[in-house]
Amino acid sequence: MMNKQEIAKKLDGAAVAAQPVEQISLSVKFSEEEAYDIQRLSMEERYSRGDNFVGLKLGFTSYAKMEQMGVHDMIWGRLTKNMWLTNGSQTSLSRFIHPRAEPEIAFLLKKDIDREIGLEEIPEYIESTCAAIEIIDSRYKNFKFSLEDVIADNCSSSAFVLGEWQALPKSLNDLKMSLMFNDEVKQQDSSNAILDNPLLSICNASRLAAKYNQTFPAGSVLLAGAATPAVFVEPGTTVRATVEGMSEASVTFE
Repeated sequence: MMNKQEIAKKLDGAAVAAQPVEQISLSVKFSEEEAYDIQRLSMEERYSRGDNFVGLKLGFTSYAKMEQMGVHDMIWGRLTKNMWLTNGSQTSLSRFIHPRAEPEIAFLLKKDIDREIGLEEIPEYIESTCAAIEIIDSRYKNFKFSLEDVIADNCSSSAFVLGEWQALPKSLNDLKMSLMFNDEVKQQDSSNAILDNPLLSICNASRLAAKYNQTFPAGSVLLAGAATPAVFVEPGTTVRATVEGMSEASVTFE
């Protein structure tokens, strides 16, 4: 019989030690609902050590990606204080296993969200927005996993960097987004790659948080999802994410 607490501890240990483990689904079958249970239990291990919940991230926010992966909905994970890297700072690659960077748009909540909200309500709930970098880092060997595996592993959440917050505009459509390594453009796309409208990520995050009884309080951060494919990070790389009209987010890996 599957022991969810045991699996949660295994994934937490892999993250702490930056040592990969085998896919869970190779030895035991489990559902999407059970995967979210494992994710919650694994994050509780972090909280017990003094880490704190600071927000949510979405995955599979490209409709084409959802279709490619054969899934019917986006996935989500939890962000913690220890994942939050200071903009412009340096960090060691030794804390990661096989990190990849993605350019994103982030939002800051000004009011608790305890139910699904609609687009017309967003100005009431969102304080500001900014360019962001998410560093994803699967705890599984060779970065290979099933849908259930990646959900259990907190959707590969590892670290994130936020640019300077600015007032939320009426629209975030058709903005050029770029991911640069040492000033070389590695990936580029439009903000429309995020659910055809990045603001829809807020509506979907509110829906998923309510569905899984995850409190989403004022002051929380939401990472809206990647606008481009993720790129593997090597030592000596300064990663920058830019969103048209926003200040950049950056971090250097030693």
